This record gives sequence, C-alpha cells and structure tokens, in this order.
Amino acid sequence: MNRTLKPIVFVITTVYIAVDAVFFTVAKPVANWVGRWRILNGLRAWIVSLPPYPTLALFMVPLIVLEPLKPVAAYLIATGHVKVALTTFAIGEILKLVILERIFAISRDKLMLIPAFCWTYRRFCQIRNCLEVTEAWQAARRWSKVAQYAVRSYAMRMKASQNPTSISIQPR
Repeated sequence: MNRTLKPIVFVITTVYIAVDAVFFTVAKPVANWVGRWRILNGLRAWIVSLPPYPTLALFMVPLIVLEPLKPVAAYLIATGHVKVALTTFAIGEILKLVILERIFAISRDKLMLIPAFCWTYRRFCQIRNCLEVTEAWQAARRWSKVAQYAVRSYAMRMKASQNPTSISIQPR
C-alpha cells in the first residue's frame, strides 16, 4: 500500500473501531437484557446445535445486512438529512451489536475453534485494549458516566414529580 495511504487507512480504521466500541457500551446491557427473554430459548437452542462454520455464517449475517447502513447514513448526512442519518446510524449500529453480542455469547467456544476467527478476535482485543488505555478513551468513559448519572438523575426527578407522595401529618 502506498506510504501516504497507510496513515489515512489507519486513522479511518481506528475511528471505525472506536465508534463500534462506543456503541458497544450501549449494546452490551441491551444484549444481556434480550438474552434473558424466555421467548428466545428455541432460537438459542438452535444456535447452540449448529457446528462451527454454520455458526460463523450466522454470525456474519448481521454484519452483511446492517453494516451497509453506515455508508447510507453518510450519504444522508451529505444530502442534508442529518436527523434521519443519525437515527439510521444509531439504530443500525445498536441492532447489529446486540445481535452479534447475543450470537457471540451463545457460541463463543465454537467460533474460537475456527483459526481465522480466533486470530481476528485476538487482534480485535489487542486493538481494543490499546484504545482503552488512551487518555481520550478514559475521558470519553468519564463523560459517559457523567451523562449516565445525569440521565438517571433526571429520570428519577421526573418519576418523583409524576407520582405525588402523600404527606402524612403527625399530631403534635
């Protein structure tokens, strides 16, 4: 690859992985919540019964179907449809990550039997670990926690204002 293109590709790849990592912080709790749904037990049993390579094919379906939403969102932004683009991007990304997380949680051991998948997953973990120790990542985590606290506090205040509490008057 051309020397001038390598840094550009590296930056684009890093941003791409960072965006996935940020959305993963939202998708992980949602995926865990969906994983507790009893209605999905039959689907879970079917996924467990698959051999490694069909499991890999199933794992690739959300990537193939939902990954093209990123360029669609970029096109929508370029044409001035920012709200629609951000909604498309956010919903597509969270949906993709939730489905991938559930499939991976169910079939991790089988997927790790495939040498190319195992190698790729290890490299992904190395890159993620390198990103997580950066100052920018730590700042983003702090901001995320502050935002999470603010939203939770606001929701509790709204709930308290909608449910009037009874005031008990005690005799003196």
